[in-house]
Amino acid sequence: MAEKRNIFLVGPMGAGKSTIGRHLAQMLHLEFLDSDTEIEKRTGADVAWVFDVEGEEGFRKREEEVIDDLSQLQGIVLATGGGSVKSKDSRNRLSARGLVVYLETTVDKQLARTQRDKRRPLLQTDNPRDVLESLAGERNELYSEIADYTVKTDEQSAKIVANQIIKLLDF
Repeated sequence: MAEKRNIFLVGPMGAGKSTIGRHLAQMLHLEFLDSDTEIEKRTGADVAWVFDVEGEEGFRKREEEVIDDLSQLQGIVLATGGGSVKSKDSRNRLSARGLVVYLETTVDKQLARTQRDKRRPLLQTDNPRDVLESLAGERNELYSEIADYTVKTDEQSAKIVANQIIKLLDF
């Protein structure tokens, strides 16, 4: 039997990685996993708490470990955390172990999608737009660097984007 392929979704917070990933997995009959959810399972605490207690560095170390573990599975759709690409090891593992799809979105759309979400530690600030613009400057190039495909998610439903990805990947 042929090995099942993996699809790894990368992109900034609010790009729709988890929502689109769930649709994609369901449509392709693959298992859906989310690196943040896996960190929460392993620590017994939510991401914001881990961030608070261990700082970003401690969180990123856990995230790198989780991505290493999950990316070794077969036949999964994995939604990664927005900052997971900061780790060169994680970027290399994602590139080597599956197809990487960069879900691209604008800062305006990110703000609209995340404004009421209290579970995003980096946005608990007076000026989330500045944070998102800074993160985009820091990370967008890293997303592009490892992406096999780039899909814009701004003006379309998660289901439509999932269908576009399936067509692109020729699954």
